[in-house]
Amino acid sequence: MRQTSGLIFQMAVVVLLFTGLLFSCHQNKKQQKQNEQTETKNDTVIVAEPVLRYGLPADSFIIKTGNVKRNQHLSTILNNFGVSMATIDRIARQSKPVFDVRKIRSGNHYSVFQTPDSLGEARFFVYENSPVDYYVFELFDSLRVYHGEKEIRTQLRTSQGTIQSSLWNTMKDNNLDPMLALRLNNIYAWTIDFFAIQKGDRFRIIYEEQYVDTTYIGIGEIFAAQFDHYDDKLYAFRFFQDERFDYFDEKGQSLRKAFLKAPLDFFRISSRFSHNRMHPVLRIRRPHHGVDYAAPKGTPVKSIGDGTVIARAYQRNGGGNYVKIKHNSMYTTTYMHLSGFAKGIATGARVEQGQVIGYVGSTGLSTGPHLDFRVHKNGSPVDPLKVEAPPVEPVSEENLPRYNQLKDSLMNELQKISWEANLIASE
Repeated sequence: MRQTSGLIFQMAVVVLLFTGLLFSCHQNKKQQKQNEQTETKNDTVIVAEPVLRYGLPADSFIIKTGNVKRNQHLSTILNNFGVSMATIDRIARQSKPVFDVRKIRSGNHYSVFQTPDSLGEARFFVYENSPVDYYVFELFDSLRVYHGEKEIRTQLRTSQGTIQSSLWNTMKDNNLDPMLALRLNNIYAWTIDFFAIQKGDRFRIIYEEQYVDTTYIGIGEIFAAQFDHYDDKLYAFRFFQDERFDYFDEKGQSLRKAFLKAPLDFFRISSRFSHNRMHPVLRIRRPHHGVDYAAPKGTPVKSIGDGTVIARAYQRNGGGNYVKIKHNSMYTTTYMHLSGFAKGIATGARVEQGQVIGYVGSTGLSTGPHLDFRVHKNGSPVDPLKVEAPPVEPVSEENLPRYNQLKDSLMNELQKISWEANLIASE
């Protein structure tokens, strides 16, 4: 009996020893695996991303910055950093296809990348032509020059305002970019005469602000607007149709009206828009900011768009009989050398697109019957043949479901804009 108990005790000891050995082996393997993982992790080399400026590794250079001074040239700047005149001359000549260094403007920012050693050799010169555009001049080897652009970050914003005097002043009073006034003027050019807006008119807008780094650079896209004018709620929603973006109202009607392609039916172009044309009578070179349409005397001349006659007069040593029409706050058109005026055409008269306003003639300083037709945009002459005639078609039936979905969403966001404060919508 005593022998049996001793045998059992010995077997139990063996089992315990074996179990302990297995556990020890398992722990050793586990620890070994952890050690291997730790060693592998410790052996991993983590390479830090280089700090880039203008696409260059900024942490590998000493960077000197400055602004171009008045009457300062590239040669003066680079020579101050030890760049030889021979190198400056070569890079100035080689850069012409990319950037003419004679166009460097005072006040613009530049950076010079120098080697971090005792020599401090200038390796790159970067000139900022605008808040977005810059040019990199490689000052070694082939002296390459290339163009770059900074990343533009946009921030969505909603704003509102109530007119007290002018739209421009309202923007300033609400701490908004006054350029918003011009952008709204462009959108509503055919709907609102912004010279006739009244106190109490108000607007709400959803738009983008643009930033480079942390610097504000301007207005991006305007996605939706509401302008309350003479108790009318005038909406504008930006929508893509026919390969372009345009603005439409809550019913899907275009906010823009097209001009006629030309102010008369039968014609040939005898002279085009030019900043330096030989005058056929005076025989001197001077600007001709219009298009001449040669046509028989008496050919009807039509207004290219709806508007108000702001001048019906005679200019003896110039345009002869002429009519000037204001179409909106942006566009005016002038029709010159007329043989006579159509019935009812007088200063202050309203005219419709396609309405006859006069007849081709040769009055004033002219060599023969023709119409001198001119277009001014915001007071400056523009080429009539290059004035874009936007489509007047409404949102197509095919696109209407997509438009209504967008419009309803934007309309809902417009209604959330408090008339009391300007709010940041989102990043």
